[in-house]
Amino acid sequence: MAYSETAPEHISSVSVDPKEMESFARMAADWWNPSGKFKPLHVMNGFRIGFIKETLCEHFHRDPNADLPLKGLRLLDIGCGGGLLCEPLTRLGANVIGVDALEKNLKTAKTHARQMGLDIDYRHGTIEQLVASGEPPADAVLNMEVIEHVANPPDFVKDCGAMVREGGLMICSTINRTMKAFTLAIVGAEYIMRWLPKGTHHYDKFIKPDELRLWLNDAGLSPDDPIGMSLNPLTQRWRFSNDLAINYVTVARRG
Repeated sequence: MAYSETAPEHISSVSVDPKEMESFARMAADWWNPSGKFKPLHVMNGFRIGFIKETLCEHFHRDPNADLPLKGLRLLDIGCGGGLLCEPLTRLGANVIGVDALEKNLKTAKTHARQMGLDIDYRHGTIEQLVASGEPPADAVLNMEVIEHVANPPDFVKDCGAMVREGGLMICSTINRTMKAFTLAIVGAEYIMRWLPKGTHHYDKFIKPDELRLWLNDAGLSPDDPIGMSLNPLTQRWRFSNDLAINYVTVARRG
C-alpha cells in the first residue's frame, strides 16, 4: 500500500492503536510549544539528538565536529510526530524521512519545516505500509518513544528492522515495565507534576529490555546492551546511567 496525503485519518494497521491515535490527535497542534503538552519531549530532545549524532558518527566513521556530520545518511524516523527529531537531524546534514500515522501531526511537521526552510520527506502512513511499498532500506531507523504506543510491538519491531540496510542500525528508546516507571512516568509525570496529559502512557504497554532484545533478534538485528536514561526533575536535565528501571535506549545493528 502506497503512502498518500489523502489517506484516511485512522489507517487500518497492525501497528496503529486507535486509542493512542485519538490521544495524540488532541495534542497535535501543540508539538512545537516548548511549554505545552510535549514539554517533556522538548526537554529530552537535545539529549537524544546528541546521542543519535554520536552513535551515527561512531558507526559510520564520521567526524562529530564537522559542520554536517550526518551528510548523505538516509534516516527513517518512525512515529515522527511534529518533527522534533527530523528538523535537527536535517540540520546536521541527514536526508530524513519522517513517517507518522496521524495526518494532523504531519500537517504540523510540514508547516513548521517550511517555516524553517527545511526540506524533509514527510510520509503519512505506517511502517508496514512503508515495507509493503518497496521503500529502500535506510542507513538508520529511529524508533524513539514510539514502541510503547503501538498495537503489536513484536511485528512493529520486525517491520522497523526490515527497513535497516545491511551495515545499518536501529536506535530504540522506550520505558521499562517496572513499578518505578509506573510511579514516576505515570503517577508522577501525569497525575502529580502534570507534565503529560493523563492517559499518555499505559503501564501494560511498557517494554522490558529483555522483550525488546528478543524482538530485535527476531528482526535479524544484533542489539547492544541497553543504556539507562535518567531525568533530574530539579534541573530538568537528562543523563545516562546504569538504571534501566524507567527510560532506556538500545542500539541494534544489521550485519
